[in-house]
Amino acid sequence: MFKILHHRSKCIACGACAVICQDFFEMSGEDGLSDLNGAKYNQGKTEGELEVKAIGCCQEAANACPAQAIEIVKSKNS
Repeated sequence: MFKILHHRSKCIACGACAVICQDFFEMSGEDGLSDLNGAKYNQGKTEGELEVKAIGCCQEAANACPAQAIEIVKSKNS
């Protein structure tokens, strides 16, 4: 299992993650920043987290993010 950590507070709305990994990321209509689909966000929606079995295209999205707003970590439950 892996955790995808979305540091939305770092997002610069470049859209790279949404282009590379549409299954997980989309651009918000509200503020133009990216959203991690299915993530649990904190109250201010600045930090989100999603646990997945396979990271799929998320690593590519993380590598492409110029703001380093996406982090992939191995879950402790694995």
